[in-house]
Amino acid sequence: MSKLNEEKVQEVWERIQTKVDRMIGQIGDKSAHVAAADGKYDNTNIDWWTSGFWPGILWVMHDMTGEDKYKEAAWGWDGRLEKHMLQPNSFDHDVGFHFLPTAVIKYKVTGDKDAVRRGLFAANFMTGRFNQQGQFIRAWNGNMHGWSIVDTMMNLSLLFWASEESGDPRFAQVAKAHANMVLKQFVQEDGAVHHIVSFDPQTGERIEAIGGQGAAPDSAWSRGASWALHGLANTFRYTGDIAYLQAAQRVANFFIAHLPEDHVPHWDFRVEGDLASEPRDTSAGACAASGLIELASLLPEKQGRAYRAAAERILLSLYENYGTWDNPEHEAILVQGTGHKPAGQNVNVSLIYGDYFFVESFAKLRGWQKRVF
Repeated sequence: MSKLNEEKVQEVWERIQTKVDRMIGQIGDKSAHVAAADGKYDNTNIDWWTSGFWPGILWVMHDMTGEDKYKEAAWGWDGRLEKHMLQPNSFDHDVGFHFLPTAVIKYKVTGDKDAVRRGLFAANFMTGRFNQQGQFIRAWNGNMHGWSIVDTMMNLSLLFWASEESGDPRFAQVAKAHANMVLKQFVQEDGAVHHIVSFDPQTGERIEAIGGQGAAPDSAWSRGASWALHGLANTFRYTGDIAYLQAAQRVANFFIAHLPEDHVPHWDFRVEGDLASEPRDTSAGACAASGLIELASLLPEKQGRAYRAAAERILLSLYENYGTWDNPEHEAILVQGTGHKPAGQNVNVSLIYGDYFFVESFAKLRGWQKRVF
């Protein structure tokens, strides 16, 4: 494997730009989630949790290049999301995934007043899902009133941003309470992470861990680990509380130690049987790489060096082994993502959030500063 040096980063970035330019025409205003064997992204409901990632790619590209074509393609997404929030919808704990890479980044890059209003509106919605007794932000809808999931760690940045922008500490108070709960209830001693933990919604007492998209309640779903390590690093960046930094390192150490030879994770690190025959999850690798870059930047240079190197190994392997660079008709950037293996859903596919975090990672390597997650 070649080295991810400055020259290689530039090579990858140029290929990303060529690819995204083509994706603008291919994806257009579709709410992309999955590209299966035919390489064509689907068009999901805009309140599905992944709808912010395609416009997020466009905003990152605009901020990095200054080219208006990306801004023009991304501009209307936060307005579409707001309009849908005022109708019957299925928005939930993942409004950070919707509004951080649309409204919040739009505001950071352009100063648009409607964008900041929309971001704060979403933060209010998310804060309203907080369960005081259990100190958690409720996941999903329906009758799962006492369920919390590790994915929410990545959405907390919406609340921290809202506190900074509005001056109202309540948003950050809710975010910190939820993060403290994650430290106690989700992050296992060895650094593995539960996907779902259920609580009695009336008393807040923990009931059990649930496998969810992982192989078992006590397994190690790789994308859950990536959500946790990235989200915990983000939480330390906003709060300066060393407990989050130490937990991020514990999860990162577990993640790195369990990577296979080519540095791209299988969908679960502790699935029973022959792990080598199990599918990969390139989206988990891309999200973890971005989180590892974040973690490295928050530590003294000598302490962060190993995390940065691990991120570079993952990214280089994704680029060299899992990219669609030689297939211009393919609408995604990465292949071999895994959505929900236990349910048999979206296995060995392209996932728009994997593409987003791959682009975000290389933007960070090139000095991008306008973080939203």
